[in-house]
Amino acid sequence: MAKLADRRSGGLADELEQLPGFGGRTDAPLWKELCELAEEIRGLPRHISQHVGGMVISSRPLVEIVPLERAAMEDRVVCQWDKDSCDDARFIKIDFLALGMLSLVEESVELIARKEGRPPDLSRIDFDDAAVYDRICAGDTVGLFQIESRAQIQMLRRTRPRDLGDLAVEVAIVRPGPIVGGAVNPYVRRREAARKATAEGRPYEPPVDHPLLRECLGETLGVILYQDQVLQVCQALAGFSSGQAEALRRAMSRRRSRELMGGFWEEFKAGAAARGVPEATAEKVFTQVIAFSEFGFPKSHAAAFGLLAYQSAWLRHYHPVEYYVGLFNNQPMGFYSLDVLSRDAQRNNVQILPPDVNASDVWCTVAARALRVGLGFVRNWSEETATATVLERERRGPFRSVGDFVRRTPPDLKRAAIEALVWVGGCDGFGLTRRELLWQVGLWMPPKTEQSGDGRGRRQLELALDHPHEHLRFGGLAAHERLLAEYATIGFSAGAHPLSLVRDALPPGLTASNRLSELEGGAQCQVAGLVVARQRPETAKGFVFVLLEDEGGMSNVIVRPDVYDRYRAAVRGEPFLWIRGKLAKDDGTVNVLAEEIEGLQCGAFLKAMRQVAPDSKDWG
Repeated sequence: MAKLADRRSGGLADELEQLPGFGGRTDAPLWKELCELAEEIRGLPRHISQHVGGMVISSRPLVEIVPLERAAMEDRVVCQWDKDSCDDARFIKIDFLALGMLSLVEESVELIARKEGRPPDLSRIDFDDAAVYDRICAGDTVGLFQIESRAQIQMLRRTRPRDLGDLAVEVAIVRPGPIVGGAVNPYVRRREAARKATAEGRPYEPPVDHPLLRECLGETLGVILYQDQVLQVCQALAGFSSGQAEALRRAMSRRRSRELMGGFWEEFKAGAAARGVPEATAEKVFTQVIAFSEFGFPKSHAAAFGLLAYQSAWLRHYHPVEYYVGLFNNQPMGFYSLDVLSRDAQRNNVQILPPDVNASDVWCTVAARALRVGLGFVRNWSEETATATVLERERRGPFRSVGDFVRRTPPDLKRAAIEALVWVGGCDGFGLTRRELLWQVGLWMPPKTEQSGDGRGRRQLELALDHPHEHLRFGGLAAHERLLAEYATIGFSAGAHPLSLVRDALPPGLTASNRLSELEGGAQCQVAGLVVARQRPETAKGFVFVLLEDEGGMSNVIVRPDVYDRYRAAVRGEPFLWIRGKLAKDDGTVNVLAEEIEGLQCGAFLKAMRQVAPDSKDWG
């Protein structure tokens, strides 16, 4: 029920009536009581969250001026007031922005320096590199900073950025503020008009809602894209003082800020009238202003993010192996699972090598033109056990057999962890099939029910003697078994896409994602794939956006509210989908408008894949 619910209806009782299989249960005693309890706790905080980088600075001990409590994280203390209450108390509050991409870039630069002898200076790279921008404009941005999401990729193909200023706009425009304020489509149209005017050698003057706004909105073609512009618009059009502008800024940063900002309408209308602005124009502009209560970027923020987006694109283009090693080692981060990132790396000619007991480090490493997955990525392995295993190998040489490995690895490395390493191919170098290796693990380590009390879970084997039954022979794993083993043990595929193994069993008439652009707009089509992401933004008026991946890449599917209501169970719950719909092509973007949606059924393999398929990244 929790997985199918979309939390958009009036309450749990209303939601149950809409869910397949739950209709009519609201009158049953237990379900009725559940609905009543849910209504009672509705709106209460779900849990106490700790801001990842929020700090309060005080000249006195905080315990004297604000209630404190211990956080769930060890050695951390949390202020019991939220950010708005701290602001009301005039505390000095600083938010430190922690970006995983900075760690990724740092690691990539270190790896490049290890290979080439010196690190690249990312402050002096060519920031007008046409090859890098060509890939960005084509939407080839999976794994890049801030410009990798489904919506960003669609926007990149429409705006086609060619410099850092354009990238700053790209970072800022796909945010709730500009979207709700109606800035997106006008900006795209005006940018294309400006591009044509430049090509023809004539000046371009973007339209604005009032001449007083020309100076503050000129650089963004007459629309509000940055938080800073909200204050500038209020000062230019309504004559807001610095104090009024500061009060508006504070209102923008608060919860329920739309209501708070709405309280400025009378002041805005009076100020605009004093400057000769018609009330209709003032109301139109103020609607755009209060849209930024939904969140928007300051220009400095967008510029810094745009710079980092370009640097990540440059590193991936010129040093792909080092970039993907850094990307894998700094997960979770960004919009995509490791499964998607793994196949994107392969499309960039980076081979993914599975973990190997005698070749892998704790985390991913560079192996010539390939990425070697680290032991720490294997299920049931901790960083500590992986580190101890690597140190043992460095100290006493490579492991020679399963028996040698069992004798020398740390005592807290359990049988399940060793079996996971064997399943994924980490012991293939011993020259046996994986079934033979698993047989030997069972010989050298007792069953779970016979584990010793010291937590080692294995016999004390001091002499390197062969086991009398260790040479029995078993066949190897089939391709589908290897793929299932990879998903079950490391959570992603180091090689093939799941659909490659059921290609002949797929429904007829499918169009691969990389061939959709060859169809005419409006054509009927069918697509199928692994669900990468499901999004239902508050600003999308009930539309759902589904990202599907097949062997050729990813396709974007748009699900109308009525279609979503009919196929909600499949849209929200199925890891593999088949979708029939109509192709929509506009401004370089390609979308499938869904008309029929079903869970993809292709035999026992996909049924088994349902149990181990990576979770999609879902919002809304």
